[in-house]
Amino acid sequence: MNLFNHELRLHADPSRVVVRPFHIAFGGPGAPPSRTERLVSEVLAMTPEQAREQLEIVLKDFEARHWQTRRVFMTRYDEIEDLLQLDGAAIGDEKRQLIGAYFCHEYSYAAAALMNPSAVPHFDQSGMPPGSLRILMSMRAVGEGHISSVAFREGIITDRNQMRLAPEPPFATAVDTIGSDQQGVLDGPVTVYRHRDSTLSGTVIFPFTAAQSKGLEDLRIVHFQHDDGSYEWIGTYTAYNGSQIQSELLRTRDFRAFDLVPMTGAAARNKGMALFPRTIDGQYMMIGRSDGENLFLLKSGDLTHWDDGEKILTPVYPWELVQIGNCGPPIELDEGWLLLTHGVGAMRKYSIGAVLLDKDDPSRVIGRTREPLLAAKDQDREGYVPNVVYSCGAVRHGDTLFLPYGIADSSIGFAFVPISELLAAM
Repeated sequence: MNLFNHELRLHADPSRVVVRPFHIAFGGPGAPPSRTERLVSEVLAMTPEQAREQLEIVLKDFEARHWQTRRVFMTRYDEIEDLLQLDGAAIGDEKRQLIGAYFCHEYSYAAAALMNPSAVPHFDQSGMPPGSLRILMSMRAVGEGHISSVAFREGIITDRNQMRLAPEPPFATAVDTIGSDQQGVLDGPVTVYRHRDSTLSGTVIFPFTAAQSKGLEDLRIVHFQHDDGSYEWIGTYTAYNGSQIQSELLRTRDFRAFDLVPMTGAAARNKGMALFPRTIDGQYMMIGRSDGENLFLLKSGDLTHWDDGEKILTPVYPWELVQIGNCGPPIELDEGWLLLTHGVGAMRKYSIGAVLLDKDDPSRVIGRTREPLLAAKDQDREGYVPNVVYSCGAVRHGDTLFLPYGIADSSIGFAFVPISELLAAM
């Protein structure tokens, strides 16, 4: 197969940092003074000159590294003020900023790894020359504590296997929501917002709820068409709290506001669910791996509730005998639904293959690749988890499949695959 591997690689980068809340225990009403209360009292006891001097030291160290640093400190102060019921009117701006700084920390969100991308058409295709497509890519970024977050990158691909990524802005910013000061106490659906002045390529979505507290993993995003003709970007991801996993949905129509919605049902207790880009016979459908080994077709009348489905694929070939899973949402072709898969073989080596499902009845497998189209080899074998190639979603551009993929749970590579040759290999 004439697969073209682009020379570009994206790697973990410890210099990409954001300001995040630094959570310190608060005893609550009637409890002995907490460290939170002590810190605030220490700042309030400073003279204006002392507070100004300390704030200047903080700003000298950090203001050039972050976007609107003073505003971030003031926002954090407002949360502490609500928590401790402080009288903000009696506290000067400098002391409020300094209090906010004591309850923030710098977090390198992609210091450990950047991996497992998913690609979709960008929501803005204006100004694109013939043969070009603007794309939007989600990535799994892993930082301190092995906590995963969702990062984004925009770019352009052409029908000549060329690609160009938008430059990352100098400052990364985290999405925000209205909630409690204490990380992990939010529960259920939450809506988070990208700041109006930040670019998508510099935006990071961190965990917000108790179920997500240790990571948002492997977003598989799809441009979904509803039955009324409207479109929405919907992604499935794994929420991890350190001991349990559950599947959740990310939903957005403008990439300004993002709904993070837990799913229910037996299938939602597993990871690796991938949504079809439209309903079939009036039903939502997903590809899942309910038993951790085989692939299942799931059907539901409710986007947020998924029970176990019908087994449609089992490991057959040597490169996938340990287990198989999907590598992103099915892609609609004239010939059927193209589903990228991953297989695990001897020595836990991961490879990427593909199957073709019937367009009207996706439970029927029309064909599958006997050999992987992409496998870990040579320099791509080395990394945090060696011998792994993995994708969370490709995008079709004309007669070609653009496939971003994770390498050894450490970096991201890019391939262009002729769809006709891929189908011929089945």
